[in-house]
Amino acid sequence: MTESLFWAPRAWLPGGWRDNVLLEVDRNGHWAAVTPDVAAPAQATMLTGPVLPGLVDAHSHAFQRAFAGLAERRESEHDDFWSWRDRMYRVALRITPEQLRAIAAQLYVELLRGGYTQVCEFHYLQHAGDGSRYADPLTLSWSLADAAQDAGLGLTLLPVLYERAGFMQPSLRSDQWRFATSADDVLALRAGARSSGRPLLGAGLAVHSLRAAAPASITRLTEAAGEGPIHIHIAEQTQEVDDCLAATGQRPIEWLIANTSLDARWQLVHATHSTPAEIDAVARAGAGVVLCPATEANLGDGLADLPGWLAAGVPISIGSDSQVTRAWPEELRWLEYGQRLVKRARNVAASPQDGEPSTAARLWSRSLDGGAAAAGFARWGLQAGARADLLVVDQEGAALLGIPDEQLLDALVFSSPSRPFRDVMVAGHWVAREHRHDEAARIAARFEAAMRELWGD
Repeated sequence: MTESLFWAPRAWLPGGWRDNVLLEVDRNGHWAAVTPDVAAPAQATMLTGPVLPGLVDAHSHAFQRAFAGLAERRESEHDDFWSWRDRMYRVALRITPEQLRAIAAQLYVELLRGGYTQVCEFHYLQHAGDGSRYADPLTLSWSLADAAQDAGLGLTLLPVLYERAGFMQPSLRSDQWRFATSADDVLALRAGARSSGRPLLGAGLAVHSLRAAAPASITRLTEAAGEGPIHIHIAEQTQEVDDCLAATGQRPIEWLIANTSLDARWQLVHATHSTPAEIDAVARAGAGVVLCPATEANLGDGLADLPGWLAAGVPISIGSDSQVTRAWPEELRWLEYGQRLVKRARNVAASPQDGEPSTAARLWSRSLDGGAAAAGFARWGLQAGARADLLVVDQEGAALLGIPDEQLLDALVFSSPSRPFRDVMVAGHWVAREHRHDEAARIAARFEAAMRELWGD
């Protein structure tokens, strides 16, 4: 018999923690009802700890899981984002569809364990390594969708517009041919994914960056986009800002505001180098930002203006990006610690004047809401109509042992727990119980085989 009624001693509902929460799953894998202050009924499954909604990983390049930890040596005088990118391309050119499925499935199991139940895949691997086209243009998209299905994770596929190597370069470099798409290609890829009928697969659109897409193509894509999220890498690197200024006379975010119909569909990934005027304009447009603090630290990108984005009320989400970190508590910790280091202050993201003294709770709640928009969900979290995803927190772990209830999120983020989530549910089905994922061993074996093929002698 399928479980459909659950009771939690404590759960994070819209507005914060509530006690004695009854959760009912409908036949479509959504919450039919979420009711606090209810005595536990005999027929309900008792959850063994506090319950959180799953979080959306709003920015992922799954194939880069095969590169995580393998770019941490410097063999020349200087190493930065651009030299890392050239090394990453060599990996991107070699991965086969079968290897991509194996690598992505391993990543997606790790993301589930790290508290994510949905991932937005910023997908720009489209063709064979030499740039030749697959008979089915969605071949590599299906590799990702199959991997998500293997793991039990929800997937928002974001096919990427990618057509030139830089602002002043009309075409792609030979090591970028695998990424080549037009606006019409991207629209067709999205349509194919949306028509697949897979229950945990959704799709939006993405523009790789202003440097990688001509203005006319961006206009064509966004005018035909209709409903659904639109993501773009923007203002990640200072060189990108300088190049955009030289080519257009405007900074990247400034150009986007002036030349597109920026609205709530848009998600600005990184937005590391922004001005107060740009932040205010993004806020007025209703667009969101996707911050990837572990990757931005790993690549030496710089620090986003987190206080500015928070103060302006811009929707914020987080992403695992290059996969150097695959758990949201660590991303939130990095998000705050970067600010503490540069400002030499503590609890920078807290806002006691607004009744939000907890840094972790403020970042968590903003990321929860912002992630839903980034993935294209109108409803998310523990509320009626949202998909029935949840995380059961393991309070027996050393980092959470004896922590007062009201400071659970504080300790979960800042006390560095290694395995904070005992159980994980997606769409009403358990994908992990007692820290175990049924497919983890088989998926890990395929991942190891793919890694040997990619990196073996």
